[in-house]
Parts: sequence; C-alpha cells; structure tokens
Amino acid sequence: MDRQTSAQRFAAKVNPRGPLALIRGVLGPCYLWTGAQSQKGYGAFWDGRTVRAHRYAYEQARGPIPAGLDVDHRCRRRACVRPSHLRAITHRENILASSNHVARRAAVTHCPAGHPYDDANTYRARNGTRKCRACKNAAQRAARAAIRERHLAPIAHIRPRTATPERQAA
Repeated sequence: MDRQTSAQRFAAKVNPRGPLALIRGVLGPCYLWTGAQSQKGYGAFWDGRTVRAHRYAYEQARGPIPAGLDVDHRCRRRACVRPSHLRAITHRENILASSNHVARRAAVTHCPAGHPYDDANTYRARNGTRKCRACKNAAQRAARAAIRERHLAPIAHIRPRTATPERQAA
C-alpha cells in the first residue's frame, strides 16, 4: 500500500470547478476547498501539523510566504485555494482590501463637515478613532462663547417694579 504525498492528499480535496470570482481582475473560477474548514470558512489541511489550506497552496505554488505578510484571497472567498487568486500582502493592506467596518472607515478621507483627514487636521482619540481638529476647535469656540454669553447676560430683577399708589404720589 503506497502512501499518498501531501500534494496528492491536498489535490484530492480541491474542487477546481468552483464559482467565478466576482472581483474585477481575478480570472478563472475559484478552486474550492472541500476538506475540513474552520468556523470562519478557511480550509484546514494536515501537513505534519494543521495549516490553512490557502497558505499551503500559496507555498506550494510560489515558495515560502515572506515574513510579515499575510496571504490574501483576491477573490474574497475564504475557501478558495487557487494560487492565482492568492497574493502575499501586509496585514494593513489585507484589512483595507476587505469590506468590513474597519476598511470602510479607513476609506473615508474627509470628516462629515468636509474637512480633510490629513496629518495637520487629524488627531487620534483615546479609543483610537480619527477626529477632525477643525471641528473640535469650532465646537470648543462655540462652547466658550455660550459660557461667555451666560456670564454677560443681563440680570433680571427678582421682583419686577410696579407702580404703587405710594410711589405715584411721591
């Protein structure tokens, strides 16, 4: 009984007739992983230890994954193991390429009032979100003006002056 190689076992768990990628520039159908999958939908493959199937496919086709880089699915399908749909990019690029809330917020270039999020006009709040310095300054100016108006407002008399018969006679 001949023992199968890792590559043969891997190939037996790939369906090359997957759906077409809906992302522009990603050619050909996805090669879907039919083996075990994680709860998040990534393929899992045993190669002496459990590895992600897309990482194994990338390493077999292109060599080791460069240090500090993630393997990204250009087709946006986590179960895809087609080497032409995989690329090694930084974690930041991987996050920004997705459609999650982090990517949507990072794609915003101006605050709701229209001021640009650039180095001179942006600061980080304690929770890590970007804030517009111009809007913050305008809000502080408005708050200080409101306080100033309260302090300078005319004081109303406690009792309104009314004409009494004694005062009218005098």
